[in-house]
Amino acid sequence: MPHADQRKRALVTGGSGAIGAAICRRLAADGLDVIVHANQNLAAAQALVDEIVAGGAHARAVAFDVTDTAATAAALASLIEQAPIQVLVNNAGIHDDAVFPGMQFSQWQRVLDVSLNGFFNVTQPLTLPMVRTRWGRIINITSVSAVMGNRGQVNYSAAKGALHAATKSLALELASRGITVNCVAPGIISSGMAGSAFSAEDIARMVPMKRAGTAEEVADLVAFLASDKAGYISGQVVSINGAMA
Repeated sequence: MPHADQRKRALVTGGSGAIGAAICRRLAADGLDVIVHANQNLAAAQALVDEIVAGGAHARAVAFDVTDTAATAAALASLIEQAPIQVLVNNAGIHDDAVFPGMQFSQWQRVLDVSLNGFFNVTQPLTLPMVRTRWGRIINITSVSAVMGNRGQVNYSAAKGALHAATKSLALELASRGITVNCVAPGIISSGMAGSAFSAEDIARMVPMKRAGTAEEVADLVAFLASDKAGYISGQVVSINGAMA
């Protein structure tokens, strides 16, 4: 385990959800000082932090609304007062599904606000401090919906697809600074968000591997992309979906 002043700091937005929590546990196990973000459910984030700390690793919890530009900026300024954040996992996202002819503008706006504006609000203030360290990892959690589309998710696909494009452009900007920028695009993962959306029959029909993935499998991929071993991988959308696409 690295010494305190050698540990890199990681921020995982939406860290109290199933996939986010698995990512937090794995990054903490790899020796990072993990900041577990929540929006409203700070108690869940703190419970995860307590679990991580009890296991001998390092973590803390923080709560702010990623769609609130000013509140996010204030929270991040406080977090980086002492040291920069060098690993950022943009995992916060929401579903609000409806077929497009029946979709309300509020559904469209809310989903894009969290995934896309949230990406800007969190990532932009952290970029320059990360650049100064000449080392960084930005990993955006997207979706198979952005790769191949999905009925009832025009808003979600649009938000996550935009992140794919933003990732490629930001990777170009930061490539000479020792910072990689990538997307991880999960398929059907056993989690609170997707677990009730698909029956076993649906999964067997849709996924060539005939099973849902696990949050831990997503976390393993994120941990690799966050490591020194992935230093030559940037601007990529890495799917983890059991051969769906």
